[in-house]
Amino acid sequence: MAKRRPRHYIASMDFLISHEGVLRLGVFAALLAAFIMLETLLPRKARVMPRARRWLTNFAIVGVDTVLLRLIFPLAAAGTAVWANQAGFGLFNLVALPLWLTIVVTVIVLDALIYVQHIIFHRVPIFWAMHKVHHTDRDLDVTSALRFHPAEIIVSMLYKLACVALLGVPVAAVIIFEILLNGTAMFNHANLRLPLWLDKALRIVLVTPDMHRVHHSVIPKETNSNYGFCLPWWDRLFRTYRAQPEAGHEGMIVGLKPHQDERPANLLWSLALPFRRMK
Repeated sequence: MAKRRPRHYIASMDFLISHEGVLRLGVFAALLAAFIMLETLLPRKARVMPRARRWLTNFAIVGVDTVLLRLIFPLAAAGTAVWANQAGFGLFNLVALPLWLTIVVTVIVLDALIYVQHIIFHRVPIFWAMHKVHHTDRDLDVTSALRFHPAEIIVSMLYKLACVALLGVPVAAVIIFEILLNGTAMFNHANLRLPLWLDKALRIVLVTPDMHRVHHSVIPKETNSNYGFCLPWWDRLFRTYRAQPEAGHEGMIVGLKPHQDERPANLLWSLALPFRRMK
């Protein structure tokens, strides 16, 4: 039997869902500005392409993604969580756990599911065709966290909606997870130099920029490692963890070997890439 939620819970969930857009946009804008400033002051790796042209393309891609998501999924994951709660559908609507514990478990489980999705997008050709747009970026910085092809964004949202519905997670947990996922993605894509002691300490609980940068190497065995976005535990548990790139962070080449030219900074080329056949 589904759990009955008290009125104050329902009211607080209604408030969160009605203010979700403002909350997420505010956190996104603040973190984006902070990481742009930090990676300008403390860069980890020299750029190989003009920043302005790359940024124009990356921001344009996220603009297209945002419009499509709002048109196709107006309520998105938070709306699915509300539906699941009202219908008593999903695992967490069938078990009695404190809300705080449900939120913690939800964040951990959803992060593990995103790790699985990431591996699938690398290993299944049709999904890799979409995901490689993200990997063609020849410099890695905070805007790289925004560079996902619209087709990938739509498939990822369908996957996320299915996970949210089957788990029956609270809307608060969904909103917290999405803010955390977006924030940590911007952090670990940032071209940010951290002290080695801090990087080592953070890797216990968080994917760091140095850890994720290995994933963007042109060397296939490095590209196929360090899939985590937020928690680093899954890579260690499933043996996809690689501590450092072979050539070092300053010497490693970012991107994909067939696309070491100016094309990845072109918006139309990037949007058309999944539909092109490799020679």
